[in-house]
Amino acid sequence: MANDLTDFEIPIGDWVAAGVDWIQTNLTGVLDGIAEVLAFVIDSFEALLQGIPPLILALVIVLLATWRVGWKFGLFAIAAMVLLFGMDIWSETISTLGLVIASSLVALLIGIPIGIGMARHDGLEAIARPVLDLMQTMPPFVYLIPAAIFFGLGKVPGAIATLIFAMPPAVRLTNLGIRQVSAEHVEAGKAFGCTSRQLLFKVQLPLAMPSIMAGINQTIMLALSMVVIASMIGAGGLGNTVLTGIQRLDVGLGFEGGLGVVLLAILLDRITQSFGIVRRVGGPPSFIARLRRFFQRSPSTHRQEDSRCS
Repeated sequence: MANDLTDFEIPIGDWVAAGVDWIQTNLTGVLDGIAEVLAFVIDSFEALLQGIPPLILALVIVLLATWRVGWKFGLFAIAAMVLLFGMDIWSETISTLGLVIASSLVALLIGIPIGIGMARHDGLEAIARPVLDLMQTMPPFVYLIPAAIFFGLGKVPGAIATLIFAMPPAVRLTNLGIRQVSAEHVEAGKAFGCTSRQLLFKVQLPLAMPSIMAGINQTIMLALSMVVIASMIGAGGLGNTVLTGIQRLDVGLGFEGGLGVVLLAILLDRITQSFGIVRRVGGPPSFIARLRRFFQRSPSTHRQEDSRCS
């Protein structure tokens, strides 16, 4: 009797395979369009970074690290640049950096609006939450299979797998940050006559910015980790160096590639974290505050309309 109760099969794998076949048959044009857009974004960032003389780009990174974090981290950035040049993996590092930036940018352009929608609509949150859980708990190697099937081998499928894997933190922390804005702030904005759009952009998003920046930081870190795995389907960069070391059982080459990933991860982590730090009252305004102040300036013809919600 017990065998009869457990003797059944749910062919989920067959259903997924049928869905993949249907997508390949009916959505080829859509897939080609996605591939072309992503290829343009990736190639643009990589060409931009590769077009800058290496020493100039290294200097920019050191100056940015010193400005945003401090002189001690600036010394670390100098040591990191020396190591990357000394190990002769600068080109691979820049290739990885370009792919991380492109993948993270697309993930944020998709993820942050979804997070805003989840914060404003409970129904959307109820639908998106299990999908995000699936995206975060699925082993990262699994993403390589459909990416390779739909887009072949190269940087585009690597970017597709990376942005899917890295998107959930941006969505979750954007949703969380907006929901954690106190009811008093929201009521105050409404009392001053804010429309729904003004309430979002002038009250909720500025107050949720530390949480959103934490989501951006985590997205970039996950993108970097996934880019290394995506080297298995031809994404290249430092991941290819690590993969070559594994294939050849070359411990030294694999360690050099792994060390390059670590250095790049530390630089990206500390620099992006610095943009989410809330400055103390009386201190110099942060870069985010300067940008917010710049974009909130409106022409004189719109001052009267904007004065309803200051």
